[in-house]
Parts: sequence; C-alpha cells; structure tokens
Amino acid sequence: MSLQSGAPENLGRVGTPAELVRFMVGLAEGVPKGGWVLEPGAHEAPFLRAFLEAHGKDYRFTALEVDEKAFSPPSFAERVVADFLLYEGGPFDAILANPPYGILGQSLHALKEKKAAYRKAIFTWRGRYNLYGAFLEKGVRLLKPGGVLVYVVPGSFLVLDEFKALRAFLAQEGETEVYYLGRAFRDRRVTAVVVRFWKGRARGVLRLFDRENGELKEVLEKPWRGEMVRFETEALLSWERSGVALGAVYEIRFATRSTEWARHPLTQKAPDGVSLRESTGRGLVPILTGRNLGPGRIDYETPYSGLYFPWKEAKAVRGFYGRPHLVVGHTKTAGKVVAAYDERAYPWREEFHLVLRGSNSVFATFSEPALVEYLNSPEVEAKLKALYRDLAKHLTRAMLARIPLPVFP
Repeated sequence: MSLQSGAPENLGRVGTPAELVRFMVGLAEGVPKGGWVLEPGAHEAPFLRAFLEAHGKDYRFTALEVDEKAFSPPSFAERVVADFLLYEGGPFDAILANPPYGILGQSLHALKEKKAAYRKAIFTWRGRYNLYGAFLEKGVRLLKPGGVLVYVVPGSFLVLDEFKALRAFLAQEGETEVYYLGRAFRDRRVTAVVVRFWKGRARGVLRLFDRENGELKEVLEKPWRGEMVRFETEALLSWERSGVALGAVYEIRFATRSTEWARHPLTQKAPDGVSLRESTGRGLVPILTGRNLGPGRIDYETPYSGLYFPWKEAKAVRGFYGRPHLVVGHTKTAGKVVAAYDERAYPWREEFHLVLRGSNSVFATFSEPALVEYLNSPEVEAKLKALYRDLAKHLTRAMLARIPLPVFP
C-alpha cells in the first residue's frame, strides 16, 4: 500500500501486486463506454494501465497525484497534480486506487499542517483518523450516481470505532462489497480488503466475501447501517445471544495513559538505591502495565513502567483504582482476551478495567474467579478469532462488550 511519510514529495511507497491490480480492475465492471475513470494517488497509474488493457481505450482517464516528482502516468491519461482530499472534480464513473494510509502527526508528520483543512472537507473524520478512511469518503463523494469505486485498504475500518461514521456513510450512500484478502502485501503486516462500492445502488446492503479453497465466495449478505463488519455465522450469533453482554453488566473503562502519568506531579521514579519493598513501605507502588498482566494473574512486583505512585492517592486519578476489579489486556491480537482480578487495586497504565454497573445489579454477586477463567478460556478466544480474524491489531472495547456472560452457579 502507499505509505506517506516525511514530506509530501518523499512518499514511501509499496507497490500493488499485479495480480491484485488485475483482480480489482475486473471488479470495475459495467462502466459505460466513454465513462470517466480516475486513479487518485496514482504515481505510475497501474490501475489505469490495467483498466485500459482489460476494458479498452474508449474511456476518459485521469491520473491524480500530489507528488509531482514521483508522477509518471501513461500518455493516454489526463495528468492532474493535486491533493485528492481537497480536489474538486468529476463526477466520475469509476475510481480505482490503493490509497495512502497513516495518521497525521504520527506516521505522517509532514501533513500535520493540513489536518484542519482535511477535517473540514471530510465529514466522517473522527479522532486519530487514518488517511485511507478519508480517501474512501472523498472517492464516494466524487462518484456519479451508479458509479463504482474499487479500493484496496486495511481491514481495520470494518471494526474500529473511529470509522463508525465512515461505515454509516457508506451504508447510506450505496451498496458495499468487502473482499477479505488477508496479508496481500508480502512486506507489510497489514490485513487487506478490497472494497467495491456502487453509489446509489441497493443502499444499506453489505456483502462480505471470504476465501474458500482458494476462491473468494460470498459468506454474508445483510441489511447494513454501518455496524461492525464481522464474519458472522448463525452459530457465532447464537453464542452471543447465549448470555448477557459483558458491556451490559460492566462499564469498560480505559486506564490512565502514559502521558497523563508523566505529567502528574505525584508520579516518580524509584529513588536510587531504594528497593521495591522500601518504596512500598513509603506508600509508593509500581504503576502496572500490560506486561504485569497474565491470564488469571497479576505481577505486582516488577516495575515494568519504571514509575511509582502513592497508592492512597491513585483513586483520585481514576476512581476504580481504589477498589478491586477485573482487568482485561488491550492485547495486540483482536481474538485474544487476557483477564485477571486486581485484588490490590493498583494504579495502571492503560488496559481495560471492568467496573460493575450499580450495586443493586443482579450480577453484584458474580463469581469473579469463574468470570476470569471464562474470559481466558479457549472457547472465548476461538469465538473472537472466528468473528474478527485479524482485522484489528488490538482487542477493542466494542469487541469486549459483546462477549456473552454465562450464568455462573
């Protein structure tokens, strides 16, 4: 995929495999003769070249690229040097692309100054938005009614909360097909999907395709309003309906982030020559991290964060630090739950913290040890991996909230 890093004229690029380009061009069917075909972020315009080879030359072709120095489109295409997210043109009959991805101010430092303009132009922009999400919205807006968009993008937009507005926008504007490819780029650890979108056709319909015996086959079709896209089966949905959703029983809080701890005046490093036992005796305890958390256990002794905090003051930072509660790791695998019961109520840096909803809840006598064992079980891991595959790099709050809680004796 195209990775924008550094100055706009210094784009780090990963080319799209030729077989993937051909597959995507094959999905761009039904474009009328004489129709207008656009490739944004074009570079050498591989999609336009493949489109002409597959469908002929009786079309109007436009290649658009922000980096003039790296721009070498074919002679049959109109050449436009512009920032696609701020571009006003079209409307187009077809748009094909491998959009850039990255987060402004994080991996895309040089584009940080454009964030205000992008936020104004892209209505689905939320939080630390990834650039490819903005490319999706912009492409849909530049399509003609009945036009088709075919992009290859990371699969994370299907499940992450920051893309909820984008998913709702797609559902409102037309029919969406998603083709799950897995690791389609050999040198990038990115789970890729191809999105084919028809503007104005069968609004609110979602189709999901998965690989079966080496072929892409439709595995799901349903009405869609923009909710998470998962690999749902009747068996998996039945499992979710088998108990009360965890999010209905517990509030799922996120712990204090590293930057907040660093700014807090009571946070300190262990004094030189002072042991952990002596620090604890002075009322200081380690600020715990995910490295302190394991299935059913918490290491209270190892100061992985390198930071300490007065135990009695921790509940003023987050109220749940002041009482024992369940902790679930913000793991780097969407299908993996690592849970334990924090009986000492220590301060934490990040991770999910489960706080029971109301003292009068019928679940107030929930067996915490049984729940910890259940959340760490192979059953829960298998179900989550089947639903979410590797679409997200982390277990998310929304995924955790939907886990059904069985009735414990």
